[in-house]
Amino acid sequence: MPRPALACPPRFATRRDPTRETIGPKIAVAGGALGTPFMPWQQLVADVAGEIDPATGRLYYSEIDLLTPRQSGKTTLELGVSTHRAFGFGGPQNIVYTAQTRGKARAKWADEHVPALQKSPFGRLIRGVRYSNDSEALYWANGSRYGIDAGNDAAGHGATLDLAFTDEAWYEVDATKEQAFRPAMITRPEPQLWVVSTAGNRRSTYLKPKVTRGRARSIDGQPGRVAYFEWSAPDDADPSDPKTWLACMPAIGYTVTLDAVAATWDGMKDDNEDEFRRAFLNQWRDGVSIVQVIAVEDWMAAADPASVIPPDVPRWLAVDLTPDRSRAAIGAAGLRADGLEHIEVVYHDRFRTSALLGRLHQLKATRPLAGPIILTNGAAAELRPDLEDEGLECLVMSSGDMRTACAQLYDRVPERVRHIDQAALNIAVAGATKRETDTGWTWNRRGDTDICPLVSVTGARWGLGSDGDDAEPDFYF
Repeated sequence: MPRPALACPPRFATRRDPTRETIGPKIAVAGGALGTPFMPWQQLVADVAGEIDPATGRLYYSEIDLLTPRQSGKTTLELGVSTHRAFGFGGPQNIVYTAQTRGKARAKWADEHVPALQKSPFGRLIRGVRYSNDSEALYWANGSRYGIDAGNDAAGHGATLDLAFTDEAWYEVDATKEQAFRPAMITRPEPQLWVVSTAGNRRSTYLKPKVTRGRARSIDGQPGRVAYFEWSAPDDADPSDPKTWLACMPAIGYTVTLDAVAATWDGMKDDNEDEFRRAFLNQWRDGVSIVQVIAVEDWMAAADPASVIPPDVPRWLAVDLTPDRSRAAIGAAGLRADGLEHIEVVYHDRFRTSALLGRLHQLKATRPLAGPIILTNGAAAELRPDLEDEGLECLVMSSGDMRTACAQLYDRVPERVRHIDQAALNIAVAGATKRETDTGWTWNRRGDTDICPLVSVTGARWGLGSDGDDAEPDFYF
């Protein structure tokens, strides 16, 4: 017998705004027509995700981040959202589904999604299905398309995109897919990205910052344009207690029984407890906890999307490279009109010497520099001859300089430093760890996360140095 509505509320969630209309019930109709009526948790997510901005008459949220235990019914929700999108937005829509790999996405799409759509009342509206490799797609009679895409930086390229799903996002180590999707969505009137997953592990460096951000924003009630939902058990919850299961598994009583969970626990508790916790309690395992060197609350408190350095104020630039020289970043820092310190990533891309030099020349031409271009210690220091040959004055940081720079940034967030909430920088901050030394600490370059954006702004803020100190009052009362 089903449990009462919302007997299993989310642990963290963006709250429904009752002042906004929602297309959530229409999404539920589409989902129900596929054979399984929405469970209360699915309806909650659909209602919030479907909220309409009264100022524009369009979808309010541009991104939905959703974490649930396995076997909760994510696929039914995804199909309901995608089917409604195909017919409910006034014209042909381009919809893309991705998973861990292209092969995984193709298997899910071909073996589950397409058959479910074909067997439903919507089946008569399917114009055709193409299964050929690299061009898989289901075509609707009104011109909408529902296909899969590559799991690389070519994803989403070549066409406009209205709705994209990144399923099993715990598998992603960077924002490659999202960075490919966003440009394809920019000209569409109501684009929406869904990031759907179960909790991750040590390598889940794309998902982890979305979790830290989502949790923080659900607590302070200021989600921006990103809605977040998480059904999970606290880390100290008893994995063997049915009360734990009932509190975090919203499908129990609908498509999952307590007996089935008990049998699964019995089969996994001795040799695979960590995987049970991750898959069914939605807990982060493999030694991972959602803890940042800079606390998520402090980092989000320092976010100010409107922050700028006045045009006539010189800024410091710092360049960083990953140890394997595969990625590069340029960080900028300067004083705002109110005396607070602004940090920003002004370049982050695959490393190519010509592209990096071109961006540095462009930055130098558009705004005065406060001093030489700072090269962080490590691989970036090797760029000095190339930059100086181009007439760019450089300063290479020492190991001691970097220790000082890390301590300065850490101490000044959130009281003195402001950033503009950039995804690349947020990901770097969320995934960064410390490398302890006898005289302090620096950012650890051996982790799985590309922390170039963080190291570059750390160096740029260090360049700000005495300017920032002079901006502080001489006396405190």
